[in-house]
Amino acid sequence: MQKSSTPRPAAALDNRQLDLPLFAEPASPATSTTPALPSSAPLAPDGTKLRTLVLGARTLHYRLKRSSRRSIGFAIDGTGLAITAPRWVTLADVENAIAEKQRWIFAKLAEWQTRVEQRALPRIEWNDGAELPYLGKPVRVVLGARHLEFDEATRVLALPLPPHADPQQIKDRALGWLQGEAKRIFGERLALYAARLGVTFRSYALSSAATRWGSCSSEGRIRLNWRLVHFPLSIVDYVVAHELAHLREMNHSPRFWQTVESIFPEFREARKALRQHPPEMVPGV
Repeated sequence: MQKSSTPRPAAALDNRQLDLPLFAEPASPATSTTPALPSSAPLAPDGTKLRTLVLGARTLHYRLKRSSRRSIGFAIDGTGLAITAPRWVTLADVENAIAEKQRWIFAKLAEWQTRVEQRALPRIEWNDGAELPYLGKPVRVVLGARHLEFDEATRVLALPLPPHADPQQIKDRALGWLQGEAKRIFGERLALYAARLGVTFRSYALSSAATRWGSCSSEGRIRLNWRLVHFPLSIVDYVVAHELAHLREMNHSPRFWQTVESIFPEFREARKALRQHPPEMVPGV
């Protein structure tokens, strides 16, 4: 393995990702760098086959994805460890990198397990009388209505379904209403905060991403996770302000956070509250 005399520093990271640079010659195209997984390999929650590595007395399962990146990337969330590695890096190199970072990996996995146990919101039982969070307060689902109607005073969502409707039907109707509300509310908040900041976004769409609340491309295309509609409006406003601020600063530098603060001064409190509930722990997933 050939090492650079001036190692390339790891990329700046958030609290869930760590990049580990590698300095090695690319493998021959004829060499297989990722042996096939056995049919008995364990599965991730999404059905992806996991690789297994024994590290002393511990056994680690992880997902491996190949890409054109130049370094090995480690990402840990509620679904476990995911590794993205250059196509030319051998599996042995990947597992050596894991071994070098095992203390960090196991510490982060333990943190996420604690978050899952302490902060996960209860699952919704989809039946007559079900309750679901909408803008920070519960909404009760009532079946047997002639048409769909939401009474804001009583916070009752009446659905045109028979009293003993199938749970999947109830879920589809209720979440369809929630997503419609998300589309409307988020659009209104985007228009409000874009005017405050003096920016224009090109387009806006809902997302159902498993690990992020929002995104903004350099072309001005904004996507917001519809599940934000479960939270108080202050949380929605924080994410809206965050994504719009990226139209000024495509980074998370001090200037970026100053931009967020200029249109949403309470962002610190909202950011802290949102971190208590990652997207994969929210009802409706």
